[in-house]
Amino acid sequence: MRLAIVFLIFPLSLAIFSCGGAKPVNEPVAAIPEGHIDTATAGSISGRIAFIGSPPVMPFIDMSSNPSCERAHKTPVRAQTVVVNKNGTLRNTFVWIRDGLAPAHWAPPAESVKLTQSGCIYEPHVAGIMVDQKLEILNDDPVNHNVHAESQINQPWNISEAPQDEHKFRKFPKQEVLFPMTCSVHPWMRSWIGVSSHPFFAVTGDDGAFTLSGVPPGTYTIEVVHEKLGRKEGKVTLTASGTASIDFTYGSQ
Repeated sequence: MRLAIVFLIFPLSLAIFSCGGAKPVNEPVAAIPEGHIDTATAGSISGRIAFIGSPPVMPFIDMSSNPSCERAHKTPVRAQTVVVNKNGTLRNTFVWIRDGLAPAHWAPPAESVKLTQSGCIYEPHVAGIMVDQKLEILNDDPVNHNVHAESQINQPWNISEAPQDEHKFRKFPKQEVLFPMTCSVHPWMRSWIGVSSHPFFAVTGDDGAFTLSGVPPGTYTIEVVHEKLGRKEGKVTLTASGTASIDFTYGSQ
């Protein structure tokens, strides 16, 4: 009789242990959904980047160390570190949704983002690109260049490009805003790259304005990043199929 009790207790103890609070080791993790724009509810966020005060005067770039670079320009070229437009706005500012989007995996566009070396200057000066989107690097110059991605989160790299060399392609697997692209041959050459995991970003041009289109409704942190003047952020709420605006100001405030 005592032996039978032992056999009854042992399976009962196993049942109690197996029903405890421990989670299965191989519990499946919910997959991140693919990002898509719902045109029925998507809206847009727009604004402008103002600069208050006297615009700084950028120095001329000294290209005398390479006459081929110098001859590519009819007049001296100024640095693009801070460019204030005629309407008092700021050019070359990266604008993006930093926080607030639901977790999603956004597929990058098939088309590449071009970074051109022309007249020993990078064009554009600031570019936005999605994670795993192709960066197409072109050398239009009659001189050698060495393109150096000085990233911190992504693995840094550099590649040599002979005059009018074949286009080179690279990708960035991680989000990183911003980091410089330099040239190991010509120290004045510098551009900036913002790598975003989603498509809701922009770079201000000659009107200092930006628009983020196809944004789902929600409350977001909008961040603006300038290579010299730093970062600013603000909150904005976008209703379904609506529009929202947010402006930022640099300079004397």
